[in-house]
Amino acid sequence: MLPKVNQYVYMQVASSFEEEAAVEYRSRISEVKEQHILIEIPMNESTGKLKKLYLGDELSIYFITDGGVKNYFYSHVLGFQEDVIRLVSIQRPDPEQITKIQRRNFLRVSAELELAVKASNRMQFIAHTDDIGGGGVSYIAEGRWNVKVGDKLACWLLVPYKNGTLDHAQFESEVVRVNPLQTGRTQVMSKFVAISDGERQKIIRYCFERQLEFRNR
Repeated sequence: MLPKVNQYVYMQVASSFEEEAAVEYRSRISEVKEQHILIEIPMNESTGKLKKLYLGDELSIYFITDGGVKNYFYSHVLGFQEDVIRLVSIQRPDPEQITKIQRRNFLRVSAELELAVKASNRMQFIAHTDDIGGGGVSYIAEGRWNVKVGDKLACWLLVPYKNGTLDHAQFESEVVRVNPLQTGRTQVMSKFVAISDGERQKIIRYCFERQLEFRNR
């Protein structure tokens, strides 16, 4: 399913600066063509300022359909068109590359990312994830760390993005399952119990970039 004329889309613009890459803009679909989509100049809803785009800018975009389903895709700026107002031409996505996600059904992907973990008893250690998603994280830790089901742990996840920038996502997780491994290490499965929308969005953004990377191989 493609976005329709007059439908709002929300986007982030790839940047080497973390603060710029994290800003979300809103635009509206003006026209849907066979090879491209025309959108209005994006606006930062927090400040009301318009975002100047440049030829080749990479965009991470989503639009919302019935039931609160978010439909994500990646695009880039192809050019500009002068009409009653100036419009931006972006690459029309292949419908198969649009990923759907419901608020309660977060995408999970395989990923080996560095995770710093701290327990209330001052136990601290570094682990590496084996999969992550917007609802929780699974990671591998040394068996000497006595992690138990029900433990609540403070975590800091190192998140690398496609544009080369690094970010940190901070959250509190609860251990829901512990699997001892033959290597002497332990697989810890956990769910988020305290995470802000902004921190969760960092993880979701990484997951969609990762999924598109798998699809394009």
